Amino acid sequence: MLPQHSNPHLKLSFVVFIILNVPMVIILNANWKSFIRTDIDWGSSVKPYGMAGDILTTFSQPVASDKNTSVHDTEPGQLSIGEKKDWHDYKAMERDAKRVGIGEHARPAKLNISTLGLQRKLYARNVFNALLSDYISVNRSLPDVRHKKCKKKLYLKKLPMVSIIVIFYNEHKSILLRSVHSLVNRSPPELVKEVILVDDFSELESLHDSLDNYVAQHFTNVRILRLKKPSGLISARLAGARNATAEVLIFMDSHVEAGYNWLPPLLEPIALNSRTVMCPTIDYIEGSTFTYGKYDEGRLGGFSNDFGYAKIKRPREHVKHVWEPFKNPVMMGGSLAISAKFFWELGGYDEGLLVYGAEQFELSFKIWMCGGELYEVPCSRVAHISRDSHLHLYKRKNSPSSVYNYLYKNNKRVVEVWMDDYKKFLYQRHKEYIGIDPGDLTKQRALRSKLKCKSFKWYLKNVAFDVVNRYPPFEPLDYAHGVIQNLGNPELCVDSRTKPVGVKECDGNLEHPRRSQFWALTWRRDLRLKAVRRACIDPNTFETRAPLWITLCHTQGGNQYWFYDHRAKLLKQGQHNQRCLELLPQSKELIINKCNNTNIYMHWHFGFINRTALDNYNINYKFTDF
Repeated sequence: MLPQHSNPHLKLSFVVFIILNVPMVIILNANWKSFIRTDIDWGSSVKPYGMAGDILTTFSQPVASDKNTSVHDTEPGQLSIGEKKDWHDYKAMERDAKRVGIGEHARPAKLNISTLGLQRKLYARNVFNALLSDYISVNRSLPDVRHKKCKKKLYLKKLPMVSIIVIFYNEHKSILLRSVHSLVNRSPPELVKEVILVDDFSELESLHDSLDNYVAQHFTNVRILRLKKPSGLISARLAGARNATAEVLIFMDSHVEAGYNWLPPLLEPIALNSRTVMCPTIDYIEGSTFTYGKYDEGRLGGFSNDFGYAKIKRPREHVKHVWEPFKNPVMMGGSLAISAKFFWELGGYDEGLLVYGAEQFELSFKIWMCGGELYEVPCSRVAHISRDSHLHLYKRKNSPSSVYNYLYKNNKRVVEVWMDDYKKFLYQRHKEYIGIDPGDLTKQRALRSKLKCKSFKWYLKNVAFDVVNRYPPFEPLDYAHGVIQNLGNPELCVDSRTKPVGVKECDGNLEHPRRSQFWALTWRRDLRLKAVRRACIDPNTFETRAPLWITLCHTQGGNQYWFYDHRAKLLKQGQHNQRCLELLPQSKELIINKCNNTNIYMHWHFGFINRTALDNYNINYKFTDF
């Protein structure tokens, strides 16, 4: 408001300014709204998310204030579109902080020993402590395990609405309800258009009328879609997607608990580019005590050389800020957010995939090779109940073939359509695939042609560049293998039958001995049992005079790193090469000790030695050409 005694010329100038500029502001505002949201195809007028290769060049830095910020509050050179806001529900978080009771804050919980028999019975059926779940509130509180930077991040004020699609088959009722409550309670209500529970023809009585009544009494935007015949996870997801009405689809398993503010970090990148697919970082709920466990700030998804899903540690040089979204070659598959338009453009899931398995590979390959991008978001946390297997859920009565036949068939469909010449390496290693009929692939191959998708070689070179180096298509020759014979007492060889690992009389065949003495110094620079391949020698400590144990191979070096100096005959442990394997001659025990070249009991001989490879031990294998 102008002062009462202001200059009349100044007042006139101000009025003229208003007349000339207000229409322009209105026009810009109208254009701005259409720029932010044009049906579902957002991002057509903006720089695609992550195109510069570094997400931090696309979005503003986290803002510590709890107030909204506009585009003018970003740092120079950074792109931010529209107002941002703090989406946290602080009142709900405060209520959770005050909750008390069994299992609250995901602390370890247990029941009276008198219930042990029933616990075991339900555990056998569900592969987790289902009885304990019934004693824990379906509205329970969780710890906030996010990085501190995540708690201060702001996201676009205008975000698309979602349909959350949860598939269940014979899921324990309290587990299913806890999943739904956590997804609803920890999501901004204005962003959730609907939650669709897809019942894949469950047989449990508790999942019929009583579930209908519970949902009707407790939720306004949750509905149940009941399939009329058993379909399997993949077909059930497709049914849910066809029934969904929101612009973004979110697929969830039925045994999850969502963390605080999990939804906005998934939606902002999709709002900026509808061909971006986002996945939360997956934590775990321990199945016997319902404790919350945080894995880490996210790992790369990939595939092993037997086409199993694998998690790979992110290379340090590719991690600028651990809390920021990162490109992921392969999603885990249990939880993801995708534009409905882009999902159907990609053909959804392959309808020829039966029951369960390989869908995460198929969708990930399609996203990357057909013009999209896939990210994992450490600021979005969703925990899954950990159990050894989910396959028991799909062993239905009168099933014509086993679950494992489904998996082989599903894998082969993906391999034949998307993996090009790489498939020959899989078939060479696993000849059981050769005789399997993948079914009609005409529709999937036509889709790939129509979308002009890139080659699998492009995918390996530009997206999954670390996968083939960690899991090579063909196994390189060992640096050494056979017995590990002590030269101080040549009758004794390292043997896995003792605990800890010890020595026994050497087998007569030094190069191809019996299983317990057949060791391999592999291209991964670890010592493995040749017959088992995932069993490695590990001292489990950096202390001197440490014994040796057989542990699961982790391929990360550390205590499992070994080097054989074939000239000095020393078997060195650890990357600093100052500790060596030693035989104690009196007790015949094996220990790790400081290297001493004059100690004959530290001298060892392998049945077979690849001297050329050992002389180039520091040169890493690179698999770049198939």
